[in-house]
Amino acid sequence: MRLPRILRTAPFRLTLLFLALFASVAFALLAYIYVATAGEATRRTDREIQQEMRSLVAAYDRAGLDAVNQSLIERAASERPFLYLLMSKDAKRISGSIEESPVDQFGGKPTWTSFSITDQTPHGRIIKHPARGLQERLSGGEILFVGADVGEDEAYVFSVVRALWGAGLLVIVLGLCGGVLMSRNVTRSMAGLTEVLEAVRGGDLAARAPVRGARDEFDDLAQALNEMLDRLERSMAGHRHAGDAIAHDLRSPLTRLRARLEAAYLDVEAGKGDPTHALAQALEDTDGVLKTFVTVLAIARLQAAGAAPDPVLFDPGELAADICELYEPLCEEKGVEFAAELSKGLQTRGNKEFLAQAIANVLDNAVKYTPSGGAIMLRVRRRSSGEVEFSVTDTGPGVPEADRGRVVERFVRLENSRNQPGAGLGLSLVAAVAEAHRGRLELDEGPGKVGESGPGLRVALILPRAA
Repeated sequence: MRLPRILRTAPFRLTLLFLALFASVAFALLAYIYVATAGEATRRTDREIQQEMRSLVAAYDRAGLDAVNQSLIERAASERPFLYLLMSKDAKRISGSIEESPVDQFGGKPTWTSFSITDQTPHGRIIKHPARGLQERLSGGEILFVGADVGEDEAYVFSVVRALWGAGLLVIVLGLCGGVLMSRNVTRSMAGLTEVLEAVRGGDLAARAPVRGARDEFDDLAQALNEMLDRLERSMAGHRHAGDAIAHDLRSPLTRLRARLEAAYLDVEAGKGDPTHALAQALEDTDGVLKTFVTVLAIARLQAAGAAPDPVLFDPGELAADICELYEPLCEEKGVEFAAELSKGLQTRGNKEFLAQAIANVLDNAVKYTPSGGAIMLRVRRRSSGEVEFSVTDTGPGVPEADRGRVVERFVRLENSRNQPGAGLGLSLVAAVAEAHRGRLELDEGPGKVGESGPGLRVALILPRAA
């Protein structure tokens, strides 16, 4: 038969495990208490019997057999809790409160024994009490036995043990009740998380786990799950937007490519036109389409990984110096002044290929939008916070402050850049690289208006300090 769900939950099983451990420890503790208490009661009784025995032996040594006999008669008639038996040399009873010795075999040395005595209640019921006694041979050869009833002591010990057993059972029952209650609370908390996961699995990315405000592990789990769902929702929205944007932005170059190929085909059939030029133009358009796809896939790879792949420790100044060698000729060819300020001895951690691509994208934009006679500056430095900063400053038209949050989105191109080639993915890749390296991308105004050009743009890729 299948157990109820609440009895199959992990908290209830942990409660049962804890109770099993508690019961084992409690059993061992009760056994120790019983042994210790019973042993102490036995030792106390033995001491009292020995004291009584020494008292009678002293009376015998002092006044002889008659004195001991008289003392036994008086003590047996009193309310003293002892049992007495005085016997002759040949073990015949002389006097005492019991008829015969409970010691079966007596060799003359002091002998301890445990036995039972029979008693009758006022209602006529026969009961037996446990007893303990000591038997010794006197100096004259007579035998003396002194015992005591230990029934009350054992009854006290058993009452203590029963009370402890009752307390242990009560704790176990309360523990089971607490386990059921805790299991219900945990199940209720987990039910909310399960419902959210079922909703997300069904396609509802807007579902969120409730945060109770208890600041416990379930709240931490709910917050982490909500943050993951927020990121997943943004990622899915970005992918949908990317798909729509790719379809929209690639429609024109693909349509243009097809039209040129069709026109070239018709011209070749008609015996006119330059098929080589048409093919070269088609290859150029195809390269642009492929470059767009490669950039989109690179952004998707970074966002899917959540972190930069294969990070290494390297000198950012050396990486920037290698990039400078590539862009100095381009700037010189366009008539743009290029300079670099690279701090030496810095260390940062990241994927060199992605960072090089990001810096190259920023420099591409700077070279593309800076007019002839302008200037571009590449800097690598350490901030006062310990962060490492790559920055590119140009004297181009810049980006209005209201649009700086948009230009890092995919396929976003401002009106003043529509006459330039590109797909609007350069800064999107830079932002994705910054996020994958736990850094950030900052866009600020450049050096200001210089003649007809300006105010320029400063793009900074900031990486955290190397761990």
